Amino acid sequence: MARLRIALAQVNPTVGDLAGNAGLVVEGARRALEAGADLAAFPEMVLTGYPVEDLALRGSFVAASRAALTALAARLAAEGLGELPVAVGYLDRREAAAAGQPAGAPENSLAWLHRGEVLLRSAKHHLPNYGVFDEFRYFVPGDRLPVVRIAGVDVAAAICEDLWQDGGPVSAAAAARAGLLLVVNGSPYERSKDDQRLELCARRAREAGCALAYVNMVGGQDELVFEGDSLIVDAAGELLARAPQFAEDLLIADLDLPEADPAAGEGSFPVDAGDGSVITVERRLVSGAPRHDGPAEDPRAAEPLADAAEVYGALVTGVRDYVRKNGFRSVILGLSGGIDSALVAAIAADALGPEKVHVVLMPSRYSSDHSVTDAEELVKRQGLNARVVPIRDLVDAYERELELTGLAAENLQARVRGNILMGLSNQEGHLVLTTGNKSELAVGYSTLYGDSAGGFAPIKDLTKTLVWEVSRWRNTQAGPGPFLAALGPEPIPVAIIDKEPSAELRPDQRDIDSLPPYDQLDRLLDDYVERDLGHDELIAAGHDPALVERVILLVDRAEYKRRQYPPGPKITGKNFGRDRRLPITSRWREKH
Repeated sequence: MARLRIALAQVNPTVGDLAGNAGLVVEGARRALEAGADLAAFPEMVLTGYPVEDLALRGSFVAASRAALTALAARLAAEGLGELPVAVGYLDRREAAAAGQPAGAPENSLAWLHRGEVLLRSAKHHLPNYGVFDEFRYFVPGDRLPVVRIAGVDVAAAICEDLWQDGGPVSAAAAARAGLLLVVNGSPYERSKDDQRLELCARRAREAGCALAYVNMVGGQDELVFEGDSLIVDAAGELLARAPQFAEDLLIADLDLPEADPAAGEGSFPVDAGDGSVITVERRLVSGAPRHDGPAEDPRAAEPLADAAEVYGALVTGVRDYVRKNGFRSVILGLSGGIDSALVAAIAADALGPEKVHVVLMPSRYSSDHSVTDAEELVKRQGLNARVVPIRDLVDAYERELELTGLAAENLQARVRGNILMGLSNQEGHLVLTTGNKSELAVGYSTLYGDSAGGFAPIKDLTKTLVWEVSRWRNTQAGPGPFLAALGPEPIPVAIIDKEPSAELRPDQRDIDSLPPYDQLDRLLDDYVERDLGHDELIAAGHDPALVERVILLVDRAEYKRRQYPPGPKITGKNFGRDRRLPITSRWREKH
């Protein structure tokens, strides 16, 4: 057996910031070397950020990525880090036509850097094309498995989806008799995915017959959030080490691994990938002798977060990085005294600090006294910047010129509020946060160019029942923490959580006047939106037939509204946006 000390760098890259991302790699490599690591590994496409979407189709961007990789290898050597083998993800292109794939086609690639050179290059073999992934659109599949011998251990390397599909690099690693399978990842967060991830890594380690090290990125990119949760399992699938969720981290671990056969030298050879393809194994020798002896360092295994905690961590991470990476310094939102805007305010305060959160109280003729006082109490508890802009006179001015009644008059109030927020955004440079939840968006219970006006929607993927659950969880937590600011006890007044929901756009209005109770609605929406059950299947699942027909009609009619809603963090298996893509113009209706 040989002891290999590995460093998994769980970092937060930014799409397109090649220089900044290279700096993350250099800093992570420096820390890894100082810790005595034998190798350092960074996430999928860390050099370009991920996902790059249609930037992958731009030749200038591909060329810049390749140049940045070469420059990074030279920089690592120039800064005294060249002896450390470093695995990085980047964007490459196919050099020559092969197997029907054209030369010059983009590849989602991995490179080993050593002594100022690019030692080996390979590309992702399995390309995901489901959910939020469109990699068939961008990339061609790879057919090579790099194996680097480090400290006497053969280390094979694969990329993200190569772990999720049968065969391919996992089978090739087994055929190559690798001592460690290293997987670099850009795996987006979904609720409870940490449990799936651990089970998957354990199963693939057993299939490959070797230990498996999984390094994932952390941070927000548009609607996607990456949670980190990098981990290491042994050849039997037992967890050895784990990094925290929603925090940058360098996970160091000592692994006792089988020594490579010294008779197996450098070279290339084909193996059956077990998926109908052939993969060429490319082996390079970096160092043959183990560097470490004596007792191993104790492994570190962070405890996974509870469900509400990880959801909240994803929301805070998504808001923080969307604001920061897009160059905003502050945010603004309307504070109604209701639960949705209260939770959004808390998320923003935790993400950015309360001093960077501006809220506007915009009471109308229908606003209850308790809504105003509840909003004022929340401002005091969270330490937010607040102002009051009554909208009654503004609405009256509109109504003197326009004869609006019923729903049109109600929506006018929401649109006046939207105008106020967008005006202050233009004047003062704040990013407007919208406060709608998934239940409302599903059934169209929002006003276009009113409460839907804004730049980012923190809770658009949370049902109303989950909004309550997460709000109650936040009230039990004391900051500061990895994604919590010091807001004091119960930053959301209990009165706001407990009150009956109302848009307060007409006298004595309640959500239940227009919608079924949220516990019933959300269960039905979960089956219709998340699971794609049809009319008859929904009834067979136990939902009330009349409610099924009503909700299906509401959801289908609101597609055009959702298409115009701002982006927001994805936390479920099927969000409105990147996941669920239905035509706006469609005459298909679910019927008996």
